[in-house]
Amino acid sequence: MVLRAVVDESIDAAHWEAVEEAAELLQEEQVQEALVALRDVIKASPSNPYAYNLLGHALYELGQLEPARDAYRAAVRLAPSFLGARVGLSHALRRLGDTDGAIAQAKEALRRFPKDGEAMHAMGLSYAARGNRAQARKHLQGFLDAGPEVEAAMEVRQILEMLGVGDDDEPLQFE
Repeated sequence: MVLRAVVDESIDAAHWEAVEEAAELLQEEQVQEALVALRDVIKASPSNPYAYNLLGHALYELGQLEPARDAYRAAVRLAPSFLGARVGLSHALRRLGDTDGAIAQAKEALRRFPKDGEAMHAMGLSYAARGNRAQARKHLQGFLDAGPEVEAAMEVRQILEMLGVGDDDEPLQFE
């Protein structure tokens, strides 16, 4: 058991090290350069969940939602407990109109990481898109209770205000 944990940590560290340059490029908003770097990482290490997650993030930012979904799915297949990838997959599915899939991914994230703010956010937005305003409010309030950054909190407060207008089963449209 101990040997496996050491090997897993070693592999995980190597996977993270392989994507550091691409992560920095994404931070600097050099998305095209990051895509090239990620392609190279995936070619060299097709079992690197960080590479697929960052690829999903880059593609999502470019509005390429189907490829983003596929990249996030690959990351989740490789690392089922990868919270960021599962939350990203939930957002991509929601934006593609698959609210059932989005809710399922957010539920799985919350099953693995109860009360996680980002998972609550994904769940709340998914329920809002489906038209279940009561569940949307509950989960978005859970996100706020987790103490998000100011900008994210302001955005969610605006969504909560919009959820107060309209019928309880009316879907909320937003990006």
